[in-house]
Amino acid sequence: MQAVEIMAFGAPEGLRLGTRPRPQPGAGELLIRVSASGVNRPDVLQRKGHYAPPPGVSDLPGLEVAGVIEGGDAAALAQAGLRVGDRVCALVAGGGYAPWCVAPVAQCLPVPAGLSDIEAASLPETFFTVWSNVFDRGRLQAGEVLLVQGGSSGIGVTAIQLARARGATVIATAGSDDKCAACLELGAHHAINYREQDFSAEVLRLTDGRGADVVLDMVAGDYVAREIACLAEDGRIVIIAVQGGTRAAIDASAVLRKRLTVTGSTLRPRPVAFKAAIAQALHREVWPLLEDGRIRPVIHKTFAAAEAAQAHALMESGRHVGKIVLTWEG
Repeated sequence: MQAVEIMAFGAPEGLRLGTRPRPQPGAGELLIRVSASGVNRPDVLQRKGHYAPPPGVSDLPGLEVAGVIEGGDAAALAQAGLRVGDRVCALVAGGGYAPWCVAPVAQCLPVPAGLSDIEAASLPETFFTVWSNVFDRGRLQAGEVLLVQGGSSGIGVTAIQLARARGATVIATAGSDDKCAACLELGAHHAINYREQDFSAEVLRLTDGRGADVVLDMVAGDYVAREIACLAEDGRIVIIAVQGGTRAAIDASAVLRKRLTVTGSTLRPRPVAFKAAIAQALHREVWPLLEDGRIRPVIHKTFAAAEAAQAHALMESGRHVGKIVLTWEG
């Protein structure tokens, strides 16, 4: 099969179509004939040589796919209520930039009714990540305030919609007035242009000095201290990326006084059982919201798989709102 390979670490042009053997499913796995593959920030990091796949995982980039089940572990399929020919989307630890992909059955979900494969391919990485971090680690509850850093990203548009649908007040940051408007259209109650306003001061103003209960942070670096300053008592910061740097100087006394929690996670290396629990929660709690239109995938642009380099260049430009998806013919 043809697949998008990282021919050289570095610039987007290092992504090229190469030839690989078609993968074969093992115990507890299925084989998907892929129609569409989501593009995510970790793919960019892997292309640059900064995020190697876990041991034993395909070195091809790509963490989410959608398509049709072509085969696999019959017992595992039956236990999951899936059959050959069903349309599914899946979270994978690698190998998603290919027209065939192996995935653990437990990390696969049926394509929500009414959604295309392109829309479905945009779901797993962001929805698994947001559910695990905002609702599991961050313990966001109805009536609380969520601050989403980078509200126009794939993660951001998912967090805005899910938190709003589950009864939270959402404040999003973005880097332009147009992106702030997009966040408001998706359901954010407030949007802050971080290039023109101090988000920490604005959060305190918007909450009458109380602060946010949960912060979903994709920046880290010097943002952490500013987030601590605008957290409510018993607030939680969940760090999922370090685009602003890995070092942070914080006011530890504020952490003590306000009983704050600063936590974080990565999803890719976690075991199948951990991801299976998230998949079950999503199927139960979120898939109905997708099927009745209360939340929706946000696709900024699609590219043919051969144009993966252009897709990565767009991702790195930051000009997108929502997800970027690769498509496969046939």
